[in-house]
Amino acid sequence: MTQSDHAYDVPADAPVFECDYCGRPFARERWLALHHGLDHPNELDDDEVTAFRKAHEDEEDSLGAFRLQALGALVAIYFVLLMIYALV
Repeated sequence: MTQSDHAYDVPADAPVFECDYCGRPFARERWLALHHGLDHPNELDDDEVTAFRKAHEDEEDSLGAFRLQALGALVAIYFVLLMIYALV
């Protein structure tokens, strides 16, 4: 099944950012910019390349923050369980 075979059920009142190349809808403009850079890199103009790079940097920053938060949560859980084990 190719990407064009998928059906997208978009609510009528939802804002939609549609890909000019394949017609795929996105809920956020940043997601559309990422899609352009990942799925249609050869068709992009300079503005779209700039938008993709900005969206990619923002996504990397968000993922880095999430990784730190997840690591902190795992360390906290480990020490809580270690203390419970030590007391029991």
